[in-house]
Amino acid sequence: MDRATRVVVLTGAGISTESGIPDFRGPQGVWTKNPQAEKLSNIHYYMADPEVRKASWKARLEHPAWNAKPNAGHFALAELEKRGKLHALITQNIDEFHQMAGNSPDKVLEVHGTVRKVVCMACGMTAPMQKALDRVRAGEEDPPCRDCGGILKSATISFGQQLVPELIERAMRAAGEADLFFTVGTSLQVYPIAGAVELANGAGAKIVILNAEPTPFDEIADAVFREPIGALLPKLLQP
Repeated sequence: MDRATRVVVLTGAGISTESGIPDFRGPQGVWTKNPQAEKLSNIHYYMADPEVRKASWKARLEHPAWNAKPNAGHFALAELEKRGKLHALITQNIDEFHQMAGNSPDKVLEVHGTVRKVVCMACGMTAPMQKALDRVRAGEEDPPCRDCGGILKSATISFGQQLVPELIERAMRAAGEADLFFTVGTSLQVYPIAGAVELANGAGAKIVILNAEPTPFDEIADAVFREPIGALLPKLLQP
C-alpha cells in the first residue's frame, strides 16, 4: 500500500452482505435459496411475461437497499480515494453504496448498473426508482413508461442483456494500469469482468483477494484473505 500509486478495486456482493444485502450465489444467496428468483433477473422472462414483471416490482418494493447503509468496507474505499491512491473502483453491485460512502461517481464503474433508477426499454427514458415504486404502492402492478407506454425495469444489467461496452472498456483499461489490484467480495466467476484480474496480473500488478469462498484466481494472487470484509479491509488499506 505504501508503494502503490494506482490502486484498482473490484467489488462484488460480498462487500454489501455486511450491510444486510444478500448475495446471489453464496450459501445463503437469493438464488441458492430460491432458484425461481433467478427468472426475475432474466431479460427474456422479464420482457415476455407480465407476471414476472409484477413479481419483480414487488421484489423491488422490498429490496433491502432502501433501508441499508454502507459499512466500514465501503468507507475504507472512500478514504483510499481521499488519499489519492484509488485509480478506479469497478463494482458489480447495484446498490450505490460506494457513492453513498463518499467515492466520486467518476471513479465508480457500475458494470451491472444501478437499482436506484428505472429505464424504459422502448424509449430509453430514465427516472428515479422511488418514483416508479410510488406508482406500484398506489396500485400499478406493472407501471408502464409515462412517455411512451413501454416496459420499465430497473437500470441494472439482467441476464441476457448486453453490458455497456464503454464501461467494460474503461474497467479493463483501468485494470491494466493498476500497480495494486484488490478484489473484494466477489466470486470472480462472471465474465468478462473477472478477466480484469488476469489483465492486472499480466501488467505486473500485485493481486489481493478478499472473499469468503475460494475463487478461480486464488493461485495467482499475492495474498488471499477470508476474514470479514468490514473488519479487515480498513486495516489493509490504512496508511
